[in-house]
Amino acid sequence: MTILFSSDSEPPEPWRQAFARAMPGMPFRVWPDSGPLEDIRYALIWRPDPEALLRLPNLKAILVLGAGVDVALSNPGLPASIPVVRLLDAGMADPMAEYALHAVLHFQRRMREYAVHQQDANWRPLPWKLAQEWPVGVMGLGIMGGLIARRIAALGYPVAGWVRSPRAVEGIEVFAGMNKLRQFLARTRVVINALPLTPETQDILGAKAFAAMPAGAFVVNIGRGAHLVDEDLIDALDSGHLEGAMLDVFRQEPLPASHAFWRHPKIVITPHVAAPTIIAAAEIQVIENIRRLERGEPPLGVVDRKKGY
Repeated sequence: MTILFSSDSEPPEPWRQAFARAMPGMPFRVWPDSGPLEDIRYALIWRPDPEALLRLPNLKAILVLGAGVDVALSNPGLPASIPVVRLLDAGMADPMAEYALHAVLHFQRRMREYAVHQQDANWRPLPWKLAQEWPVGVMGLGIMGGLIARRIAALGYPVAGWVRSPRAVEGIEVFAGMNKLRQFLARTRVVINALPLTPETQDILGAKAFAAMPAGAFVVNIGRGAHLVDEDLIDALDSGHLEGAMLDVFRQEPLPASHAFWRHPKIVITPHVAAPTIIAAAEIQVIENIRRLERGEPPLGVVDRKKGY
C-alpha cells in the first residue's frame, strides 16, 4: 500500500511526516516518481499533474487536499470508478469566515476611501451605515458558507443565503433555486460567494447578476475564480453600478501581472489565502479516511460527481 502525492503548491514534507507518525512503514512517494505504479493505492492531490492519475491500476481512492474538487473532477486522467474524497472543513471554515467578515467591515466602514485619504493627509470623516442597515448575502450554505452566514448574522447584519435546493438555517433568510437568485441579489448590499464550482455555477457572477444587485453594492469572491466573469465585473465597477470588490480566487493563479484587476482602484486582491488548508487538522481527516477504506468502510466526504461537490 503506497501513497502518491501530487500538488503544484502544497509542500509534500509535512504530509510525509504525518504519515510516518500515523502509519509508519507506509511508502510515501511524490510525483513525478519512477517507482512501480501497481503499488499505489491512494492519491493525495491538489491541482495535480494531469499525468499523475493515469495508469494506476490498483488505485482505491483520490483524496483532495481541499474542500473544492472542481480541479480534480476536471482532470482528464481521473478514473470514473474511483471515489474522490474531499476535506470536510479541516479547520478552513473559521479562517474563511474571518476573511468574509473583514470584507464586510472593510466596505461598510469605507476603509478603501480612508486609505486613499491617508495618502493625501486628508482628515475627512465619511458617513456610513449601521450593521442592521447593511444586508449581506452568502451564496452557498455548506460548511463554509453556513458558518460565514451565522457569524455575520450574529453581529447584527441582516443575512440571507442562496442555495441550490431549499433548506432551513436558523437566523438566515434562505433563497433556493435559480428562480430566486435575482430576488436574493436585489436585497443584498454585499454578496459573498462561497459556492462550489459546477457547470451550473460557472460564470454565475456576471453582468446579469451585477445588474440585479442594488447600486453601490459590493462583491466578495472566495469560491472559485471561474464563478466570476472578469470583464463583466470591471464594466460594473467602471459604470459606478458596483462600488467595490474583494477577490481571493481567480481563473488563473497566480494572477498574471498584466491582469487589469491589479490596477483597478475599486478592487482588493489577496492571493488565495481566505481559507488555507490547515495541515494539522487535514491530516487527521485524510488518515482516518484511509483507515476506513482499509477496513472496508466508506470514507467521509465522498464527492457526488453529478453535483460536483
